[in-house]
Amino acid sequence: MNLFNRDIAELASDEKLMPWLTTLLPFLKNWTENNNHGDFKPWCRHLDKLSGLSSSHQKFESTIEIGQADEISIGRQKEITNVLKQFQPWRKGPFRLFGIDIDSEWRSDLKWDRLKDHIAPLTDGTVLDVGCSNGYHMWRMKEAGAKQIVGIDPCLHYLFQFLAVRSLAGNPHGIHLFPMILEQLPLDLPAFDTVFSMGVIYHQKSPFGHLEHLKKLLKNEGQLVLETMIISGDERTVLTPEDRYACMGNVWCIPSAKAVLLWLRKTGFKNPRLINISTTTENEQHRTEWGCTESLMDFLNSENSGLTVEGYEAPRRAVFLAEKP
Repeated sequence: MNLFNRDIAELASDEKLMPWLTTLLPFLKNWTENNNHGDFKPWCRHLDKLSGLSSSHQKFESTIEIGQADEISIGRQKEITNVLKQFQPWRKGPFRLFGIDIDSEWRSDLKWDRLKDHIAPLTDGTVLDVGCSNGYHMWRMKEAGAKQIVGIDPCLHYLFQFLAVRSLAGNPHGIHLFPMILEQLPLDLPAFDTVFSMGVIYHQKSPFGHLEHLKKLLKNEGQLVLETMIISGDERTVLTPEDRYACMGNVWCIPSAKAVLLWLRKTGFKNPRLINISTTTENEQHRTEWGCTESLMDFLNSENSGLTVEGYEAPRRAVFLAEKP
């Protein structure tokens, strides 16, 4: 459980999150001791190669920037590059680490730009990021002044990407990623001022169950930031793909914007509102050396970019805000 020792120590001193330890500790112990992913042990060894290296040069802005090229030798930079490439694909970013530019598949800064001026202030807050990927947005939350940031995502290579970046940043306090899904969090933990669920709800078999769980994790008057793909239509319009959507096989339902607002009202959130709709373009999602071999343009109809390869509406994304009463 060495990967999480520092996280456990911090949560143990946090009055709001300490009750979580009764279930989190055995979960992490079991996860660590029984992890049979073939890359787990090699990646732990690669991560160790970054220990002892950190820099005071840190900017958590559009590009997460840690360190500068002239702080290390060319040989050390090549060694770091090799470590970071072990954890590919880098889907979220961008990052610049000791002069190494990680051009991720997604320009995650564009999503942050669409919501940052609309959300409640994060200053000194306790924040949860559900389906946080490699933690890019958590660094933006830290820049915005959040005191305690918890991310959850079950994907192993996202965890190691996050741990690599955090290590290079000198392992700052107040930012954590645990390899789990929302359903593995307790229902009696109303500890968070803000809960982010971005790009998650359309992967859920029960979107109402997802929203109910998110609400139970919020403090009273806490804010939900919900980002999702949407389609055109009224309150009754929800797309359930027959097989795949934009080549994704784990998409259960894509609602209209009006349907999302109805869902939020029906699950007891107050003041649900739509703050942004955007069409996903190649500027935001694209193939890169660090990312995936296929990306947005491979998922769209070659003759009509307004449609997916399956014939559905091409991806549009929307951001919603609501509060827990």
